[in-house]
Order: sequence, then C-alpha cells, then structure tokens
Amino acid sequence: MKVKYATIIVEDMDESIKFYTEVMGFKIDSQHFPIPGATITLLKGDGDAMIELIENTENKPGLFSVGMDVEDMDTTMKELKAKGAKITMDPIPITVGTLAFIEDPNGARIALIEHK
Repeated sequence: MKVKYATIIVEDMDESIKFYTEVMGFKIDSQHFPIPGATITLLKGDGDAMIELIENTENKPGLFSVGMDVEDMDTTMKELKAKGAKITMDPIPITVGTLAFIEDPNGARIALIEHK
C-alpha cells in the first residue's frame, strides 16, 4: 500500500484553494461535484500523493482521512481482517474503482482505494 492522498474537509473551498495553491505551491488537478451540496478539488504537489479538499455540510472541517492505494481490494481486506483491523466500511464501487474504510487504534480513518 502507498499513501495516495489526504482528505481535508473545508468550510470555504475558494479560500482553501487559494491557500494550497498560492501559499503551499500545489496545483489544481481536478474538480468534481459528485453529489448535490458537495464539491471536491484534487490538488497535486511534488510526488504522487495528492490533497483532496471536500466542501460539504455533512462533516466538520479538518483532516477527514488518509487515502491509500491498494492493488487488490479483496486480498487486502482479507489480510487486514486476519490481522484484526477495524473495518468501518466494507468495499463499495465508486467511479474510479472500489472504496473501503478502516480505522487505526486512535480512530483515524484510512480510505483504501483500488483504482480500475
């Protein structure tokens, strides 16, 4: 597994984009409007990892999760379950592949994504 992105819930998308592009030096990779009332912006810096900003009314602002790329979701989930990982959301299909969530011992969310 490798870290693919960090998801941050934001209150003001424009203000956040300005910060991450003008102050931190990231570039906008893409913007999506997957569900009514939510906006997602992907920002790319050096390397492979990205920052995903989500503006919505469902979640409090702050770090939401760390996203990790997996080669094979079924195998990864079996291995994690066997090792006692806390599965908080079983795999579901999404537009880019399959998504599942686990939690670390401190309650930090880890999104697992198999891209297709």
